[in-house]
Amino acid sequence: MPLFTSPMVPFSSPSVPPPPIGTAPPMAGPALSMPPPTAGFSMSAGYDITRGHAGRTPQTPLMPSFSNAPPVPGVITNPMMQQPAMSGGLEVASPITFPEDQEDPRMVQISNPGGGIWGFIKGVAGNPMVKTVLDKTKHSVESMITTLDPGMAPYIKSGGDVDIVVTSDKEVKVGAVRDAFQEVFGMAMVTGEAGQSNIAPQPVGYAAGVKGAQERIDSLRRAGIIHEKQPVVSVENFIAELFPDKWFDIGCLILDDPGNGVHIETFTQATPVALEHVQQAQSLTPPDYNLRWSGLLVTVGEVLERNLPHVSRTDWHQAFTGMSRRQMIYGAAKALAGMYKQRLPPRTM
Repeated sequence: MPLFTSPMVPFSSPSVPPPPIGTAPPMAGPALSMPPPTAGFSMSAGYDITRGHAGRTPQTPLMPSFSNAPPVPGVITNPMMQQPAMSGGLEVASPITFPEDQEDPRMVQISNPGGGIWGFIKGVAGNPMVKTVLDKTKHSVESMITTLDPGMAPYIKSGGDVDIVVTSDKEVKVGAVRDAFQEVFGMAMVTGEAGQSNIAPQPVGYAAGVKGAQERIDSLRRAGIIHEKQPVVSVENFIAELFPDKWFDIGCLILDDPGNGVHIETFTQATPVALEHVQQAQSLTPPDYNLRWSGLLVTVGEVLERNLPHVSRTDWHQAFTGMSRRQMIYGAAKALAGMYKQRLPPRTM
């Protein structure tokens, strides 16, 4: 008759007999109990895995997964599966607890403000944090476009509440004023219309410079090219003897906004002009020149163009100072725009 042999028990100590199949190994210490054993970790009607979770099945990526394979006798199982619970009159609870789901307050603020997809979009756009991100994204896109194509900047920033007409059709003036006002106001519509100064081509003295800039504005209004309350910026360059035999080229800028009662005059930086060049322009002007009261018939730029190679009458400032005339006008126009912005009445939203 063959002898009955029990299955081999791995990892068992020779001095301690293996526990019977289906029973948990005894634990040292008093008052310790183990959860009821289950075969293959199958749930019975008397054991509820949702205990301690407010009646909800645990939903978490950290929940350990268990296989349905039957336990091997004598093998120490996962301690997370058989962690003992303290018994002292307390009800035995599930050994694993899960935190309650907390709602994100940020999502509560922007959830369904008006119903439907448009209400959701409106709620998201009204969130300060989201609005900051959208503004930064808009600025980044504009910066990328203007970097790839600088000529797109005037079109992107055109519009808004500021509408300025420059009394010239030359880009050196129109472009400088446009850049300055769009820098200060963010968005501004700046266009150019050729206005007549009705004074000498080369004005001499501050009074002549201011007169020429103002006359360009008046000529556009008289011709009906711009309406009476149209905000206008006018630019006129002149030469002046600030010290004995020390001549300088200066630009006069006037902003005239009758609708808001604003009239501002400012000037560009002074660029030194050699005395001989001024004297040559004087000698080329006839004594009986009918506009001699306001200046000279020949401009300093024309004299420099005749005497010096690679110098243009339209922008000789670049050759003499390393700074273009447009940059000089831009600097003065930015200050003009800043003063204009301060004097405008507050806009109602």
